[in-house]
Amino acid sequence: MEPDLDAARRRLNEKKAELEAMSVMTEEARAPVALDQQSVGRLSRMDAMQQQKMAEAQERTRKRDLVRVEMAERRLAIGEYGWCADCGDAIPDKRLAIDPMAERCVRCAS
Repeated sequence: MEPDLDAARRRLNEKKAELEAMSVMTEEARAPVALDQQSVGRLSRMDAMQQQKMAEAQERTRKRDLVRVEMAERRLAIGEYGWCADCGDAIPDKRLAIDPMAERCVRCAS
């Protein structure tokens, strides 16, 4: 069964927009933590640094997902989207609806 390419394009565009918007929204959280112990106590600064590191880790995950979106868009352009990269079987639409960047069927991804 052929994948719904229009729906795939829409889902990939939505995912890309969502990832880019989240990146912009969390930009301040990833900013360096100021060393100003007059206005912020040591424990508060440590907490801010921990939150900064968590925001940086989330940004790395978003960047990885953006690369996956770009790879899926390339597969779409060359007609390989929706087909397992390992076995060549069709990837079910339900799987692509959950993860539009999926490049393997459930069996091969396991």
